[in-house]
Parts: sequence; structure tokens; C-alpha cells
Amino acid sequence: MIKVQFAATPERWETYAEPMRAGFANAGLEVDLRVDHAPDAVDYVIYAPNGPLKDFSPYTSCKAVLSLWAGVEKVVGNTSLTMPLCRMVDPGLTAGMVEWVAGHVLRYHLDIDRSIATQDQWQPRVPPLAMERPVTVLGLGALGRACAETLAQLGFPVTGWSRSPKVIDGITCQHGDDGLTRALAGAEIVVLLLPDTPATENMLNAETLARLPRGARIINPGRGPLIDDDALLAALDSGQIAHATLDVFRIEPLPAEHRYWAHPNVTVTPHIAAETRVVTSAQVIAENIRRGEAGEPFLHLVDRELGY
Repeated sequence: MIKVQFAATPERWETYAEPMRAGFANAGLEVDLRVDHAPDAVDYVIYAPNGPLKDFSPYTSCKAVLSLWAGVEKVVGNTSLTMPLCRMVDPGLTAGMVEWVAGHVLRYHLDIDRSIATQDQWQPRVPPLAMERPVTVLGLGALGRACAETLAQLGFPVTGWSRSPKVIDGITCQHGDDGLTRALAGAEIVVLLLPDTPATENMLNAETLARLPRGARIINPGRGPLIDDDALLAALDSGQIAHATLDVFRIEPLPAEHRYWAHPNVTVTPHIAAETRVVTSAQVIAENIRRGEAGEPFLHLVDRELGY
């Protein structure tokens, strides 16, 4: 019997317990899933960073920690976590992110906000075609790539940027510092889907925002620290950036006094762009445990040096 510890909030346990058990059964795994195993007997830990588990050192027999979250920045530096760490790459989460990003890109492209604001006026304004609206996606991991490919299928000319070189059909891929300059130049809409690491903090700052064409729009469903908030507010005030749609923030919930709430050119959404979906994430967890038991490589293994 494989012993699996569920280390997340009590609310998550109520939501995930039965779908996890069903996922294990469908994968042909005999699993004893609990919240109260003796730590030294545990084979795998299903983990969420906002749960109670902070010290992994008692889990001496643990073969892997399997996160329910896509982001691992809150745990990757934990020195007691010496076993393999796998992040969540959930097809349900990916689908949700693609839909959210595509919706807000199309909202900007079609100028839907203007149509809503002028409901009492007859002021025809025909938007350009998608092929005339350059979009840049910063970050070409699983989520960034899926969003970039969907936007390209809708007809947008899409440029993608990543730290290391990548080749994706239909996407103009850039990398490195020079590549970032090229990716920002001409981008009318920028989507941020980078991980939160020391190398990506304040990726959009006064300097990089100035490289964008005047009137560009920003969409951030990635991580709050990717943006220098003061620099973005200054760019919004000056008109360098026409509008920003922000789903993630350095402090969540976003404090009531934060300028983003009242700024006329900011849309705030409360970290809803993508959520781990119970049934599909249970299937991902079950597959990784199956792999661990079969001696196969884990999926979505975190590179501790890169931080994702």
C-alpha cells in the first residue's frame, strides 16, 4: 500500500479527497491517502504552499513532493525539502488560462471597453484584423506556449520570449536581453506568463515599459512581482501604457488602498485567471505516483537552480 500524505488546507482536503482516490483507482494504484500519516512512513506528499507543512525533514522515506500549485516560488527555497519537487501542470488549469488570456486579448483588440462606455452613442469604430495587432507573450512554459499558440490560431502575429532559446511553430521566438528588446518593440498587447524568480522580478519596469509603443496594453495573469507597480502606474498616468488588466499582485488580496483599484485604466481581477481543477489535477498526481513506483522519470520536475 502506497502511503500518501495530503498536506494542504482542510478545505482542500474536503474538495480533493474523493477525486484523488478515484484518480488513484483509475490508475491502478493502491493508495492510503490521509492527512495524518506518521511522517517517516510517507511515500509521497501532495502539497499546497498555503497548507500547514513547512518542515519536510521528518519525511525521511518520501519519494517526491507533488504540488497542487503551478507556482513553486513559495517552497523552492525551503532547505528542508531535499526530495524531488514536482509542480502542477494541469490540463484543466491550462485550458482556463488560455480562455482567460484569449478573452482579454480579444477584449482589448475589439475595444469592447469603449463599446460598453458609449452605449448611448452611435460612434462606429471598426477594429483592425487580428493579423494587424502584434501580441507578445513573455514566458513560453506550458501556460505561455498554450496561450501563444491559441492567439496565433486566432490570427494574431505572436512573439514569444523566454530565457533560453525555443522553437515553436507559428510563434516568433526570442530569448535573452536582446531578444526581450525585440519582443517588446511593436507589441500592442503584452501578456506576462513568467515564473516568479529573482531573474524575472520587475521584468516590466520603467525601462522596459518605455520600449513598448505608446498606448500598449498589459495583461498579467502570471505573477505579481513581474511588474514594478510604481513604474506601471507612472506609465499609465503618462499614457505610455493605455490600460492594464491585472490578475496577480505582490500582496493578495490586493489592499483596499492600492491605487490599482481606483485607476481608470486598470482592470483588477482577483487571481481567477487559472485555478487547479480537481479532477484533472488528481489525474496528474496519480500519473506521477505511478511513474515513481515504476521507476520512471517524474513529470514537471522543478529545477531548483532555475526556481521553476
